[in-house]
Amino acid sequence: MFFVNLGLGQFVAIFGAISAISVVLYLLDRSRRRVVVSTLKFWVAAEQPTAVVRRKHISQPFSLFLQLLSMLLLLLAIAQLRIGSQANQTRQHVLIIETSAWMNARSSGRKTLMDSARDRARAYVNALPASDQVMLVRADSLATPATAFESNHAKVLAAITATVPGSTSLNVHQALNFARQMQANTGQYGEVVFVGSGRVSEADAAEASDMKNLRVLAVTDPIENTGLRKIGIKRSNTNPEAWDIYVSAKNYGSRSKQVTLTLTLGGLPAGSQRLDLPAGTEKEATFAYRTRAAGVLQARLTPGDAFPDDDRASIELPPLATLPVVVYSNDPELLRPFFAANPQVTAVFKPTAQYVNTDKGLVVLDRFLPPSRPTADSMWIDPPSNNSPIPIKQRVQKPEGVRWDSDNALGAGLRTRDVHIDSTSVFNTAPGDIKVAEIDAGPIIVARPGAVKTLAFGFHPALTSMRYELATPLLFANSLRWFAPDVFRSKELSTQPVGTVNVALDSGVDPAALRVVREDGTPVPFTVEGKSLHFYSGAPGVVRVVNGDHESIYSLSLPEMGDTKWKAPAGAKKGLPSFRENIQSVHDTWRIFAILGGLGLLIEWILYGRLERVMVRARNLLRWPAGLRKAS
Repeated sequence: MFFVNLGLGQFVAIFGAISAISVVLYLLDRSRRRVVVSTLKFWVAAEQPTAVVRRKHISQPFSLFLQLLSMLLLLLAIAQLRIGSQANQTRQHVLIIETSAWMNARSSGRKTLMDSARDRARAYVNALPASDQVMLVRADSLATPATAFESNHAKVLAAITATVPGSTSLNVHQALNFARQMQANTGQYGEVVFVGSGRVSEADAAEASDMKNLRVLAVTDPIENTGLRKIGIKRSNTNPEAWDIYVSAKNYGSRSKQVTLTLTLGGLPAGSQRLDLPAGTEKEATFAYRTRAAGVLQARLTPGDAFPDDDRASIELPPLATLPVVVYSNDPELLRPFFAANPQVTAVFKPTAQYVNTDKGLVVLDRFLPPSRPTADSMWIDPPSNNSPIPIKQRVQKPEGVRWDSDNALGAGLRTRDVHIDSTSVFNTAPGDIKVAEIDAGPIIVARPGAVKTLAFGFHPALTSMRYELATPLLFANSLRWFAPDVFRSKELSTQPVGTVNVALDSGVDPAALRVVREDGTPVPFTVEGKSLHFYSGAPGVVRVVNGDHESIYSLSLPEMGDTKWKAPAGAKKGLPSFRENIQSVHDTWRIFAILGGLGLLIEWILYGRLERVMVRARNLLRWPAGLRKAS
């Protein structure tokens, strides 16, 4: 026997309080009664107060006994006393169904592991007593409750039918801890049931802590699988028009396998290699492909296997971005090496007499003052002193001691010694201007950021000894990158599994300067630990990591795969349970106690005068009109 609503201590305390109050009320009952008489003439002591006699014993013990017994029976009904073993009472079960990406593998024919898991989950719910409650939890890398604790099993069965595989791997320990916490909050323990294949990462493969109420309904899965792990793409260091492509594949099975890795770009063949993959090993293949155009690169493994989701992957290659530059110069050969040698710059050289205002690309003005200032970004080389875009303070002959501001992107990496400049203009700067180079008299190269960017040189670098310095082409390269950072930003593309992504960072990177965004521009939460950036994405998509002039594009389209099988605890139960026989041995008795308690109170009320007094009063009220007499 056991109580459902109250503990034994609570039951004893409540009944003791009720008994004490009842006994006290019986002992303190007053002796004064209402008496109907014909006259008060002979009632000598009528005006004397009636003495209150406190009883030292209970005159009607059987009445008290009936009341206490009735209260006891009603309290037993409230506490819901049940006859049987407490272990067989109605329970709350947590049903964990695996929804990892691996559950989309085919077990036999067209039937997937998810189909088998749904069948086993339905069989478990159907085996439960109707009074038991079930919570359905979908488990991949996160444990997500699909229902609350439901006694309506039809809702649980509908949620099982709607369960589909996700894109991440299974984290079984998190799911079991979540189930344990849910049951601890309710205090009514049933079983924690895991339904799935149990393929997890190596870090999650250790044996779980023992759970006495754990049941495992294993789904038999195919062992042999070979799939793509990653595709990495970046521009070639020697040829910006070429892509270096790295593809890695892994054999998850127990036997060696030979596969063919094929690349296509826009549907056209881009490369092919044959890979011999021993059991449990991973290999990488490299390709080089030259193209300036955009296209979709697809990698494919053949022959296929029982899990086709990781046999192919694709990523969109961006076109080779270019910066259109128009150089107005009457001596174009001085500037041609700085612009024409870069494949990402489309340079057109025109004499100053052919100047036309434009709002696209970059306009370079060589010692020339146009009739109207360009509305596009502009680079002014030794502009005339009158109407210069950045006011000129003075002209200095043979300046010495040129200093570079290497803390900004324009002056990064610039080092010069004994630079001989015949003459240079010194500019008057405004707040917000960037002083790229200075002498004692003031800045001689100034950049003005804004919606339309302006860069002014106080001298012509190709007409000084700087043309022999390595700093000169680096200065122009920094300038072009400052004007169009998106064009010259180095990009790395990769196709990776959904889940946690780790990005290697250079030393000294400011976390505040990092941006991690999705394809639609929404930010992605991330953390930085040492030289690594970590972010998580539980669904397929494209995530961009921007770090200054470097951008990494992650196409998270591959499924996250577990490397090994989870080993269930030795004490875990297997197979479907049989609950109904045990539950039937528990009898709910609260209705009987409620009826008996009510009858006891009714009998006590009838036997001890309450009903009789009511009847007498009713008869007196009915005879009152006939007994009226005229006063004499």
